[in-house]
Amino acid sequence: MQFQLTSTDAKSGARAGLITTSHGEIHTPIFMPVGTAGSVKAIHQRELENDIHAEIILGNTYHLYLRPGIELLRRAGGLHKFTGWSRPILTDSGGYQVYSLGANRKITEDCVLFKSHIDGSSHSFSPENVMDIQRQIGADIIMAFDECTPFPCDYEYAKNSMGLTHRWLNRCINRVASTESPYGFEQALFPIVQGSVFQDLRKESADYIAARNQPGNAIGGLSVGEPHEDMYAMTSLVCSILPKDKPRYLMGVGTPENILECISLGIDMFDCVMPTRNARNGMLFTTDGVINIRNEKWKDDLSPIDAQLGGYVSTVHSKAYLRHLIINKEILGAQIASLQNLTFYLWLVKEARKQIIGGTFASWKDSMVRKVSRRL
Repeated sequence: MQFQLTSTDAKSGARAGLITTSHGEIHTPIFMPVGTAGSVKAIHQRELENDIHAEIILGNTYHLYLRPGIELLRRAGGLHKFTGWSRPILTDSGGYQVYSLGANRKITEDCVLFKSHIDGSSHSFSPENVMDIQRQIGADIIMAFDECTPFPCDYEYAKNSMGLTHRWLNRCINRVASTESPYGFEQALFPIVQGSVFQDLRKESADYIAARNQPGNAIGGLSVGEPHEDMYAMTSLVCSILPKDKPRYLMGVGTPENILECISLGIDMFDCVMPTRNARNGMLFTTDGVINIRNEKWKDDLSPIDAQLGGYVSTVHSKAYLRHLIINKEILGAQIASLQNLTFYLWLVKEARKQIIGGTFASWKDSMVRKVSRRL
């Protein structure tokens, strides 16, 4: 994997770059639609390519490990061939899902023991077997196995958790170095900075991760309930330490305004389930602001969903029609709303890239944050 930094903004930390992988190029800043179990919910791969113009999608190690299972993915030739998606894929480590299991998991120095949310069967994830699983899934970018620190937590818990994440990282690096991709293309390992909302821990973790000199770096343990001000403060601190010549990935973030603010701090890559999850509940992200399409005010509105955004569903279908579908729980409603939201998210980061290259990002960002956070 290669990363080329092509432009920087003079008035902020925003950057535009290009990641080159074996499955294609990724223009940063970029948003990655979340395809948890090998599917971006309600979206066909052809729509991802031709309508949304996604350049990379995310798969989930925990869910793919449980179903359809690693043996079937291996026989299929990896997740790309299994799903028919030919562009880059990133897989998370499963650490967040294991963290979210709560009472159904136990963390030890060696591994995490957990019970499947599907059938209650017992499993374990270690740094070594998580690297092996991601090798078999066949993602272009694979994430180190970490413990996602909950919020709130006390200082000692955060410090011990960070230390465990660092020790696990060394095991991940050793495993990747001693194995090869089963499909003949490079798989780049990204470590994850932890430390909760404690500045000294975030600094220590960022220094530690930067020194490992991996192809890219990620920031985890944010967007887990902390105030936005803390998220921005931790992101700014970490970005000031992580190397400029490696892509920076902020995991699980977030709202359009979160993305814009974090681009301005120096983040290159984002993912979040929000655009598709909220779409299924009738929340639309548009170039004019946020719409709850279930509201009565849209019942007779025959104007396009988002004429300024462009794209098929945004211009052909009306707000009234989409509301009718959502209210009646028609599957097509979830599809149209999901297409709208993902098209908007990809438009937002691509427009941010244009503004960075054009030297106008800072002023554009401030006006856009106000616009996209409006409730219509």
